[in-house]
Amino acid sequence: METPSQDSESTPESIQSSNAGQRLAFAQQELRLISALVLLIGMGLFLALPFVLSIGSVVFLPLTTAIVLTIILSPLADKLASWGIPNVLASLIALLTLFAVLLLALALILQPAVDLFDSAPAMAAKVGERFSEFQKEFAWLALANEQLSKLMGQSGAREVVLASPSVIQQVAFATPSLLIEVLLTFLMTFFMIESRVRLRRHLLFDRASFGTSIKAARVMREVQDRVAAYILTVAWINGCVGIVVALGAWALGVEAPIMWGGLAALLNFLPYIGPLLMTALLSLFGLGTADTLLLGLIPAAAYLGMHTVEANVVTPSILGARFTMSPVMILIALSYFSWIWGVFGALLSVPILLMLTAFFDHVGRPNLVGFVFGEPLFPADRIGLSSGEGSSDEPAA
Repeated sequence: METPSQDSESTPESIQSSNAGQRLAFAQQELRLISALVLLIGMGLFLALPFVLSIGSVVFLPLTTAIVLTIILSPLADKLASWGIPNVLASLIALLTLFAVLLLALALILQPAVDLFDSAPAMAAKVGERFSEFQKEFAWLALANEQLSKLMGQSGAREVVLASPSVIQQVAFATPSLLIEVLLTFLMTFFMIESRVRLRRHLLFDRASFGTSIKAARVMREVQDRVAAYILTVAWINGCVGIVVALGAWALGVEAPIMWGGLAALLNFLPYIGPLLMTALLSLFGLGTADTLLLGLIPAAAYLGMHTVEANVVTPSILGARFTMSPVMILIALSYFSWIWGVFGALLSVPILLMLTAFFDHVGRPNLVGFVFGEPLFPADRIGLSSGEGSSDEPAA
């Protein structure tokens, strides 16, 4: 009787290996289609969220602010609770500490600002004189523009001036809404801090698997540690910046040095935009109070030099690589949340970016550029598919 050939013996194994490869290829195609749909939905949400969040800012802005404040104040409440203080009282003390710091900062800044407000017309007139001097030096540009307009056949256009509410009327209209949002923010912050222990237990012990609970615990701890450590570290750095600016303003004889130090500390929380605004304010104030142009620009130049050293040497060495973020991502977050919520959105942009960064570090960052060229949207170890998964069906050599 003739024995079966070697090819006939390997036929079932090759068929099994071929079927496993086809299943893997189909799973990869299906996963790529699902990833494309998820990516399109995410892009749609990214473009639609600003309109939803801006229209519902009365609800979403206090909620987002309360979440950020809860992450910042929860370590303090945990520390107080470890000393035997009841949870409700520890949460209230943490919130009152933040409230006291805010009141102190406003008192240090607003009171000198009110005193300087009386001299604002004189400073504005002096700045106008400076600009008139510049206009005289570059009067030939105005003449050239006028001649060009005549050659182009353009006549003087009629200006239409629309009446707008005064500053007092705008403040009067905005005050009730602002008070309601502040009250909602502090109330939600208190209840979130007070319920933090129950929330942690719910996230950890109400999961279907132990691995999911561990991942949720790591994400929650990383988000809290990263955001709280960043805010506290930056607050210390900005406080030192404020002290240096106040001492420099006092040494240069600038009025209200404490106010300028407080402004420098607060504006330094806004990356890139805050220092530029501080430089512009010092320039306007210097030009409006100094006798010469050179003396008027000295405070702004001194602040700009100090900020250059702080931003490029001091802050990176203290924060380290853990808090290093792409400047492009910071600017995108600033523009995105400023578009939605204005100044408050700009202040919340970096903490929100930190929260998202910590979350994606554990869940996995999408490979957007590689996905366009055929790569998976997420790494293979997070997807659960790899080229070696079908090897278990193959016989050992």
